[in-house]
Amino acid sequence: MVVFQICFGFVVFAVTRDHYAPEVNSSSPHTLPPGQGTTTWPNEIAANEIARLTSPTPDQFLLQDPVEISRQADVFFANRQYEQAAEMYERLLSFSPGDAEIYNNLGLTLHYLGRSAEALQRLAEGTAADPDHQRIWLTTGFVNSELGNFDQARSALTNATLIGDNESIRQTAQKMLDNLP
Repeated sequence: MVVFQICFGFVVFAVTRDHYAPEVNSSSPHTLPPGQGTTTWPNEIAANEIARLTSPTPDQFLLQDPVEISRQADVFFANRQYEQAAEMYERLLSFSPGDAEIYNNLGLTLHYLGRSAEALQRLAEGTAADPDHQRIWLTTGFVNSELGNFDQARSALTNATLIGDNESIRQTAQKMLDNLP
């Protein structure tokens, strides 16, 4: 259904784009519309053709929209397509380099890809960016406990129980702490 909606959106965009595009001054096919200068184009290429060739495609718009990238990353993660999810989370970091939630999601994704050392590095970057982000401490504790790093897991999970106001995260961290050897 999502694929259909995206394809339908692209078709509607392609059909309506020309209707809403600025018209070229009909008196001179080589000039830009009024107010946009008087540049002429070689080889009989009309200005609206140049604009169409240089304007971003719908795919490029989507690839530059952080909301869409985040949505795609979450869909990939939910479908266990971790490689694609990791790529999307990495792209999101270019928009929000200090966002601990993105680091959290990327770290967990990398762990599921079997790249746990890299996951811990990204989680550490996230905790450095926002030491009061409760969820990233929970994820750091989880990844460390999975790797048998029980002292580091205990420290991270303790932080998750002490900071933030999300009671669900606090309870999960406490349960994980209680189950550590």
